[in-house]
Amino acid sequence: MEFARISVLVLFCLAFVEIGASPAEDYWRSIWPNTPLPKAFFDLLLPYGRSNSLPISAKEMNQYSTLFFEHDLYPGKKISLGNIQSLGKTVRPFIKPTQGVTDSIWLANKERQSLEDFCESPTAIGEHKHCVSSLESMIDHVISHFGTTKIKAISSTFVQNQDQYVVEEVKKVGDNAVMCHRLNFEKVVFNCHQVQATTAYVVSLVSPDGTKAKALTVCHHDTKGMNSELLYEALKVDPGTVPVCHFIGNKAAAWVPNHSNDHLCVI
Repeated sequence: MEFARISVLVLFCLAFVEIGASPAEDYWRSIWPNTPLPKAFFDLLLPYGRSNSLPISAKEMNQYSTLFFEHDLYPGKKISLGNIQSLGKTVRPFIKPTQGVTDSIWLANKERQSLEDFCESPTAIGEHKHCVSSLESMIDHVISHFGTTKIKAISSTFVQNQDQYVVEEVKKVGDNAVMCHRLNFEKVVFNCHQVQATTAYVVSLVSPDGTKAKALTVCHHDTKGMNSELLYEALKVDPGTVPVCHFIGNKAAAWVPNHSNDHLCVI
């Protein structure tokens, strides 16, 4: 009798969860039924497509404002977040969008230009850019881009108030991934774009207190269009000389082909 009551309760709860699911979540599950929605995309489920504040705080900007060399990606390497003090102020990482790389680590902000201006601005050579404001639009875009549903989305899991890390492990994700990152406006819009001559990694990090984090990382092999002042500030190098990498914060994900039978997403 007790087992019967528990079974009825479980069925009721499952039914309630199913009823409470949004059309966007239903669409996701219709394509990837055994894969949970990445946390990086949760903002696309917000009512009315807006948040009450900017989605990326000043503290979180350190997740995006860290430049380093590709040869720094090895176990034991110490990395401090936020070595670009000018990012988020007045300097854009990429100032020559026609020379091969995009402003992929610069988060559009309404203090510099409107959302419409950013989404309608010309793309860089070798870049394919598309702004999406719904989960369904993002799904359709990446499936159309890759020509298959056998793809996976990989995102970071940075911890708040942790800026000092040591690299534990580095795994290559793939080349020329499609990056979808939340733009820093109240309206929920993701910029999905692919930049040629890039390699994506997942870097396992540990902080001094033992806190673990996963960092989605993109390395640009073509940096000719990168802001020379920013490069010199962070790494003391000139554009177009060496590959340059940066972390991608929690409000973004990289879409790449899925060549395994594992779940499609790494949360």
